[in-house]
Amino acid sequence: SYAGLGVGRSPKVEFPVVMAVTVVPGASPEQVETEVTDKIESAVNTISGIDELRSVSVEGVSQVIVTFVLEKDINVASQEVREKINESLATLPAGIDPPVVAKLDPDSTPILTLAVTGPGDARDITELADKTIRREIESLNGVGQVTVVGGRARQINVWVDPAKLEKYEMSGGQLEHALRTQNVELPSGRVEKGETQLTLRTLGRVQSIQQLADVTVAMRAGQPIRLRDVAQVEDGMAEAESAGFRGTSPTVLLNIRKQSGTNTVEVVERVKDRVRDLAPRLPAGASIEVARDQSEFIGNAIATVKEHLIVGALLASIVVLLFLRNWRSTLIAAIAIPVSVISTFALMKSAGFTLNVITMLGLTLAVGIVIDDAIVVLENIYRHIEEKGTSPYQAAIDGTKEIGLAVLATTISLVAVFLPVAFMGGIVGRFMNSFGLTMAFAIMISLLVSFVLTPMMSARWLRPAAAAEGEATAAHGSKSSRFYAPIEAGYMRLLGFSMRHRWVIVIATLATLASTPVLASLANKNFLPDEDESQFMANIRLPEGTSLDATRIAATRLAGDIGKLDGVKYAITTIGDDPQKTPNLANIYVKLVPSSERKRSQAELIAAAREVVARHPETAGYRVAIGQVPMFSGGMPNFPVVFQLQGPELPKLEGYARALMERLARQPGVKDPDTSMITGKPELRAHIDRKKAADLGVSVADVAGALRLLVG
Repeated sequence: SYAGLGVGRSPKVEFPVVMAVTVVPGASPEQVETEVTDKIESAVNTISGIDELRSVSVEGVSQVIVTFVLEKDINVASQEVREKINESLATLPAGIDPPVVAKLDPDSTPILTLAVTGPGDARDITELADKTIRREIESLNGVGQVTVVGGRARQINVWVDPAKLEKYEMSGGQLEHALRTQNVELPSGRVEKGETQLTLRTLGRVQSIQQLADVTVAMRAGQPIRLRDVAQVEDGMAEAESAGFRGTSPTVLLNIRKQSGTNTVEVVERVKDRVRDLAPRLPAGASIEVARDQSEFIGNAIATVKEHLIVGALLASIVVLLFLRNWRSTLIAAIAIPVSVISTFALMKSAGFTLNVITMLGLTLAVGIVIDDAIVVLENIYRHIEEKGTSPYQAAIDGTKEIGLAVLATTISLVAVFLPVAFMGGIVGRFMNSFGLTMAFAIMISLLVSFVLTPMMSARWLRPAAAAEGEATAAHGSKSSRFYAPIEAGYMRLLGFSMRHRWVIVIATLATLASTPVLASLANKNFLPDEDESQFMANIRLPEGTSLDATRIAATRLAGDIGKLDGVKYAITTIGDDPQKTPNLANIYVKLVPSSERKRSQAELIAAAREVVARHPETAGYRVAIGQVPMFSGGMPNFPVVFQLQGPELPKLEGYARALMERLARQPGVKDPDTSMITGKPELRAHIDRKKAADLGVSVADVAGALRLLVG
């Protein structure tokens, strides 16, 4: 069971969030909002169980985020959203990509990022990363998806000369139509020849650049006009939509995502093994390096918790040895720890849990609890042997019967404390479910161990001859040892004082109880602890309208300065690594050296990175957020505190948001305030003279289509 348990950083939790993403090529945010987003929102708004309905409309992309109540089955919810959107497809504009509906999955974040470098241009490295490395990795068990960032795929570019189009009296639409109809391969039916049936296929695909250049696109005065007459055909590469850098050196990055519920550490190890196998087959000068490895922190965290579990078990055993002063008794009690923990793994496997920080924390806390029942039963059996001179076999029977009800009541009371944690409400309850059940599993198994294994081992291993040897006689037994006697004497004095001053004890107890909410209000509160993971992120959004090249220059300059900080190992920069391929959005992942090898903590380096960014005057117009790498995203921005402003007029909301941002920036303790309000990028607008267009016999669609073809 232990080998079959998945390993992850956090429990597998399904957030009740469904996202519908629709790509509308070339549309402005306002057009996306009115023609796509509003219609999808109206369609899904009729579904029952919706807790919140939000949307984000940016250039060319519509995102509708539906948050359901926790009681809603997420699989049913996603299917209902999909059905409602399919019903509304007829109302959406033509030419858009079909909406993609997906559940929000915390496991969808990349667990490993590889940096591919090599000789040649960006196209050659992209071909290597996409056609060779990506396909090899995607075939591995547990790998869900591999995406390429910073690549430029091979593409046949046709550079049209508008002057030559005008010379041959051709429009852009006619050229596009000619290329579509001259480069096709279609099934053409079946041909029956006697007893043989043949499939007929029309082979019309061009096979080379020369063949494409020779395609006839029009006839003028009986002479064919070929594509090379009006355009230049090039075997080139696609326009850059994203970029990747390690430090300031360009690279092609591969983001690897695992399949939901699989073992993160095992998947990463499989990928690394495959990369090692690929290394000898790579072209000369090409290399694959690990740029980001999320399994590293998971493995370290799990290893630390395992270490604490083992150390806790040893310390508990030592304490038992100090009190009983008998190695046989200590071994009988201590063996309850591994038996209970190992048996708990089987129940965790059947419940679908994974080994993560939450469940391992539960097992660590359970170490001191699972041994309690065994100690109580063992002590009573030992007392029968020591004080009554009963044989070990009979003492095991009599002692277990005598103490059984008390042990059962104690165990049930502990289960009554931890089991309700598994049924807490809200997202926190989803995370604590595995903790509460793991604790309950371990405690109930410890009860079984104390009633079965402990008496059996006591009957076989404890020796009645110990009384004759002086190890445990009635006159000079374990309770009169030099270690236990002072403790008992001190306890009796404290008990005597408490009985003589009962009101003092009552008042002290009530004061302690009353101080609980006061002390709790003074404690810092957070959903998850801030841990030193030896990594952090910087998200930088330049002003709208900034090109990819300008963003590259600014982001690599900042990444280079951050990389010079003492304690920073390297920085990985990605641009346009989001569904919208935003050219002015850069993400800088900063990897630190291990905490034992640096003087400053992760929090101090984050503060230092903010100072580095602030030293650049141009960053005053940037939107910068620097902080820990988020464990997961729940469909909201990764900020500890989020305010929502709602209203019917967008310009007023923008003003209120700006004023609130200015006030928040002046508040002590507030860092990197930001807003989801993004103004539209600068644009050129073509206003069509409908009268002239009508005189020339040209429609608005013809003009728009020609501009899209010639401008891109």
